[in-house]
Amino acid sequence: MRKAADAGHDVHLVTATRGEQGEPQAGVLAEGERLWERRIVEVAEAAKILGCVTNRFLDYEDSGMMGEPANDNPACFWQADVEEASVRLAAMLTEVDADVLTIYDPNGLYGHPDHIQVHRVGLRAAELASVDYVYEATVSREDALAAMEANDVNPGDEDGEGGVDRDTFGVPRAEIRYSINIANEIPAKRAALRAHRSQVSEEDFFLSVPDEVFAAIFGSEFFAITGDGDVGGPTEVDLLPGL
Repeated sequence: MRKAADAGHDVHLVTATRGEQGEPQAGVLAEGERLWERRIVEVAEAAKILGCVTNRFLDYEDSGMMGEPANDNPACFWQADVEEASVRLAAMLTEVDADVLTIYDPNGLYGHPDHIQVHRVGLRAAELASVDYVYEATVSREDALAAMEANDVNPGDEDGEGGVDRDTFGVPRAEIRYSINIANEIPAKRAALRAHRSQVSEEDFFLSVPDEVFAAIFGSEFFAITGDGDVGGPTEVDLLPGL
């Protein structure tokens, strides 16, 4: 996002929910302040850091993690009618004449219900708004696990216990179409994470590891395309095709 903005493109952020089901970091919220109120402010700050022109919400409620009671909330994004939600998003895409849309991969990186729904709604909204270029933000499963292991970050055992599920986290490298080197944008990426004070503390992995470790794990971003299958691995591009 920051790289596209710096290249002169208009970047628009649409967020499905306000993160109501999250667990706030201790001492962050003011007395009487609700988590979603703080997260609106945090998203706006992060969007500014990343160079976004607009920052909007689809106005659904957070669904919580998969299997939690919040999944059954009729107002949550997981329960949203895909067509209805897609019409909402398509209207926003049409309003800004979007050329490129980025969404999550089919498993939402790691199985979060709202991330999975972003994938479903995003694909349909792109059809409705005639957006030709749709890319799934993902991670290379092999690269991510290797980088975490090399930097003493616990990715979990072979069954996913104690960390990520090795069988569903991200997608196989062979199925990824594009990679983008964002080494120059690492400071902005980390600053945007730091803006989410209610969600990420300075002691958390994302902010506590040295800059070189953070860059080793998060210095490239990966994008796939639904239905591509085995494409032989990612081609590094400066910006996604369509930009």
